Amino acid sequence: MDIDALIARINELARKQKTIGLTPDEVIERTQLRKQYLDNFKRNFRQQLDSIEWTDEEPNKEN
Repeated sequence: MDIDALIARINELARKQKTIGLTPDEVIERTQLRKQYLDNFKRNFRQQLDSIEWTDEEPNKEN
């Protein structure tokens, strides 16, 4: 499931929870979707952190 569809479904379940409530199956689905979203977020964030290049060197100054 792509991220946009995942977020749309999570939001749909959230709106339904606020209005009429969720069935037990929908509660399970919501929990799984939230976990999937968080896992995706963590993986992407980890990739961003891993791509950072740390350096303690002074920049070379060419004259």
